[in-house]
Amino acid sequence: MTAKLVQGYEVVIGFETHTQLSTQSKIFSRASVAFGAEPNTQACAVDMALPGTLPVMNEGAVQRAIEFGLAINAHIAERSVFARKNYFYPDLPKGYQISQFEIPVVQGGEVSFFMEEGQETVRKTVRLERAHLEEDAGKSLHEDSALGGGGQSGIDLNRAGTPLLEIVTQPDMRSSDEAVAYAKELHKIVTWIGICDGNMQEGSFRCDANVSVRKPGAELGTRREIKNLNSFKFMQQAIDYEVRWQIDQIEDGHTIQQATVLFDPDTGETRAMRTKEDAADYRYFPDPDLPPLVIGRDWVERVKSEMAELPRVMAERFVRDYALPEYDATQLTQSKAVAAYFEATAKACGQPKLASNWIMGEVSRRLNTSEMAIEQAPVSAAQLAALIGRISDNTISNNAARQVFDHLWQPKIAELVVSDSLEDVTAGVIALAALKQIDDIIEAKGLKQMNDTGELEKIIDDVLAAHPKNVEEFKAGNTKALNGLVGPIMKASKGKANPGQVNALLMKKLG
Repeated sequence: MTAKLVQGYEVVIGFETHTQLSTQSKIFSRASVAFGAEPNTQACAVDMALPGTLPVMNEGAVQRAIEFGLAINAHIAERSVFARKNYFYPDLPKGYQISQFEIPVVQGGEVSFFMEEGQETVRKTVRLERAHLEEDAGKSLHEDSALGGGGQSGIDLNRAGTPLLEIVTQPDMRSSDEAVAYAKELHKIVTWIGICDGNMQEGSFRCDANVSVRKPGAELGTRREIKNLNSFKFMQQAIDYEVRWQIDQIEDGHTIQQATVLFDPDTGETRAMRTKEDAADYRYFPDPDLPPLVIGRDWVERVKSEMAELPRVMAERFVRDYALPEYDATQLTQSKAVAAYFEATAKACGQPKLASNWIMGEVSRRLNTSEMAIEQAPVSAAQLAALIGRISDNTISNNAARQVFDHLWQPKIAELVVSDSLEDVTAGVIALAALKQIDDIIEAKGLKQMNDTGELEKIIDDVLAAHPKNVEEFKAGNTKALNGLVGPIMKASKGKANPGQVNALLMKKLG
């Protein structure tokens, strides 16, 4: 598919994502990585490379790297090495960063996701170049001085040595929409397998976007790296601004200089931070204190056997076992909680496609409006399944079902949400209780669909007699005239007539 052009230019985007691994201690020391501690209370001698200290590899960090490699179908190197990356940051206590350069632990792999393009749903795939283990730097804190004009800066070394997995893509993305969709899918993967908590506000999942533009068919343009994007909203705004800025510079006859830039959410602009370094500028050399990291195939196989079902594998199972479209299956596996809610609903009602439609439609819409997670939904899976069951057996119409759902969504109605989790309540009891609750609401609101053929035929006969013109037009070949009959029938039945039954009886009576 042809890439979308912006002012005649093709946008090229690659990502580097720093994923903080969910270990309890740092990558080369036993210091804690707990968030929110008092500044400089969680940096030990090893983190600062004080004389006489030696780094020791955190096995948990390696295990999480293996899990990620398996999740994206990558090659996991049996032997990888650590290097010292030399550069100056005021909050880099060693004066260098321990990272992987020549041989990363995870090599290749891909991340696939769906996007809406016009009227089509398109599957996109972004190739990954590598994912390597490294330590984080500390953090500079800048505050206004309480005394006089200037400001004050401080260094908090708590974050120094925190284990990171840096995930690097090929330059495969061609718009900010694609970039955000990729970032969301990657976020889903790392949180699903539990290697990262995904908290963007706390810096656990930080994205750097390498952005360049070129004329179609030309060589890659000079890229500028937008650092530390910590929200999907800012990510899109930053990339869109940077694309426009680069195009304007080129159109005005200027040359793009490789640089690292920051995005300012207040102004909506990017600004240069420093000239971008290349690998040679960092003077990488093998870390003399760390031996090569050796990962045996038996370790990889053991990790693979212990991993939970991956989202892409679960999506494939939903397509196979529940006959869902691939798009539905992918959307329902955006999180473990949503997938579990769907499976519980589908199994209870026996109508997986209807369950998918309701969860992707009515349930998702209300969750988004209320800014709630599905675990907080006032309607349990058992209740939704019972509601779908009453649609399937023609007890109520879709419109009536929405009225029942409205009633259920009120917090005071949702007694069964809590009982779903009680171990001493069986699934059968929950299902029966949910069904009784649905039936009680239908009865109280008078929503039961009219399925008495005799009563419905009498209403249809009365409407046909009252609308002879519509009958004549329909018999003359004007099929739209049927709509003029269905409306009065539904009104006469107070909306309780079964639309399918109405159409069938009408067609029969009209020959």
